[in-house]
Amino acid sequence: MRQQVVVIGAGIGGLTAAALLAHRGYSVLVLDQAIVPGGCASTFQRRGFTFDVGATQVAGLEPGGIHHRIFSELGIDLPEATHCDPACAVFLPGETEPISVWRDPQRWQAERQRQFPGSEPFWQLLANLFRYSWAFQSRDPVLPPRDAWDLWQLVQALRPDTLLTVPHTFSTVGQTLRRYGLGGDRRLKTFLDLQLKLYSQVDADETALLYAATALGVSQAPQGLFHLQGSMQVLSDRLVTALQRDGGELRMRHQVEQIHTGDKLSITIRNQKTGETWKEPADHIVANVTVQNLVKLLGDKAPRGYQQRVDKLPSASGAFVIYLGVRQDAIPEQCPPHLQFLYDPEGPIAENNSLFVSVSHPGDGRAPAGHATIIASTFTDPTLWWQCQDYEQRKQAYTDEAIARLSQYFHLTAENIIHLEAATPRTFERYTGRDRGMVGGIGQRIPTFGPFGFANRTPISGLWLVGDSTHPGEGTAGVSYSALTVVSQIEAN
Repeated sequence: MRQQVVVIGAGIGGLTAAALLAHRGYSVLVLDQAIVPGGCASTFQRRGFTFDVGATQVAGLEPGGIHHRIFSELGIDLPEATHCDPACAVFLPGETEPISVWRDPQRWQAERQRQFPGSEPFWQLLANLFRYSWAFQSRDPVLPPRDAWDLWQLVQALRPDTLLTVPHTFSTVGQTLRRYGLGGDRRLKTFLDLQLKLYSQVDADETALLYAATALGVSQAPQGLFHLQGSMQVLSDRLVTALQRDGGELRMRHQVEQIHTGDKLSITIRNQKTGETWKEPADHIVANVTVQNLVKLLGDKAPRGYQQRVDKLPSASGAFVIYLGVRQDAIPEQCPPHLQFLYDPEGPIAENNSLFVSVSHPGDGRAPAGHATIIASTFTDPTLWWQCQDYEQRKQAYTDEAIARLSQYFHLTAENIIHLEAATPRTFERYTGRDRGMVGGIGQRIPTFGPFGFANRTPISGLWLVGDSTHPGEGTAGVSYSALTVVSQIEAN
């Protein structure tokens, strides 16, 4: 009899694990409380526009990249995509010329030397650490290891050049800047704070150097970031196709209310349409949820040490996002696909006075002819949205301020805006089920990154964690790596 695997959550991490396990002969059931699969990489439609919910760019489509590897094993085509070049155009306060993060390594080197004179030794260190770390990650180590098999996989992935990263294990980006005499370069520090917040959830002073080397290096060739044709939904749709082709089952609008441990694992499921509940046994449970959601599902069965570690995690970030459907006239000529703006700290969103903006391409399937989509997001403290008494007023104030700031670059007249709506941490909690609507995973500080992060293997036998709470866990590429690791661990088990 085939082993039964239940996957909680149909985000990219859960769907990847499910599709791979079904392809390798397991009986797989995927459950998700949402209407459509994809989690934070799903989409929604309004008035002819298609909006990416959260994630707007993809890494790992290049030959040998994680999505390329997984789709090749599953025998399905990679989605059509174009390179993001520049990966991002960053506008600092009061500046009209952006810092462009080019895909070509030489062009990016020339750009940063022009923008940040005297900083090249720091960037060369990052490039070397990225090269060593990327080669190490490509050999599929298990980090952090939790049993002998995990440790053996880790040891097999080591090479002499991997050891060159060891002296930097406990360094942050901020410490390294000071070591290179760049601690007083406020402009460089501001740029790094902005970029790292997107990937590591924390600024340069807190981000682990080894994590930053990968986050800042992956946008250059031969790797790179990609813009998908159609929408981010094509990733999850193709994984669902592979899952169902190989006998797996996906049930949307089915919420997992509890994980039961003991001699036999099982879960309590609620059909959200009918209200019916029942228990489903499993040989393995793969939880594509935040680590905070996982301990809630375990209830009083959560191991005490595990629960305490989760409780001690620093507060995670939420996101405020506005989704705009506009006439093409609103988009300046030669507009990059991704932009980042930092504003003077004034107004209601001064808690994090930056906006990360994604703009659709003509003909990319996200907008009718002659139109475009603009998605702009800023990190926010979820507590502000859950404890406020004036939720709608706060939401409108954030929206008005974001539009005012975006109008400094885009032509956002009343005539040009066709559709506008906003999402807050409350919105993300409602539609994704993520605890308090947090996004982006755990901040990549020294105590929580890589070898010190949360493992895929939990303290409960047969219960596995995938997604952005794990190593490497950031973005669709990271959660797919975590899924591939879990599949290997289940097979070894």
